[in-house]
Amino acid sequence: MLSINQPLGIDQCNCFAMRKASRQISRFYDDHLEPTGLRITQFLTLAALNEVESVAVNALAERFDIERTAMGKMVGFLERDGLVKIRPSPTDGRSRLIEITEAGRRLHGEASPLWQKAQRQLVKLNGAENVAALRGVLEDLTVGQPKANSSKD
Repeated sequence: MLSINQPLGIDQCNCFAMRKASRQISRFYDDHLEPTGLRITQFLTLAALNEVESVAVNALAERFDIERTAMGKMVGFLERDGLVKIRPSPTDGRSRLIEITEAGRRLHGEASPLWQKAQRQLVKLNGAENVAALRGVLEDLTVGQPKANSSKD
């Protein structure tokens, strides 16, 4: 039986470190966005929808690299709050399209300066070079099969 104080080596686990950092960063952004009632995941969804006229749930889930069902659930909450509307695709009855509503655009506009402030503060706390390097490393990170154009050995 393991003692509660017995080290498990989790601090050496890459996944543990990434998940811990992810939760901390998410809370940081959530705190900044709190006056709007949005969480960072909701803000990013509205931001993505603000860039396009409409998008299929599957395509949005793929862009965010999350399960389609998880995206559907999150979009459902945004729809309930009147921030997006979901309608059947006119070309594929099996697909649903998501559109940001005017209320969603307004809330995104209200939240954007708070998100920008969080961005600036994260850079101030960690240094522009470190933040840019981290984002670059994360974008290049290979998990599973090596990327086709990877030069890593």
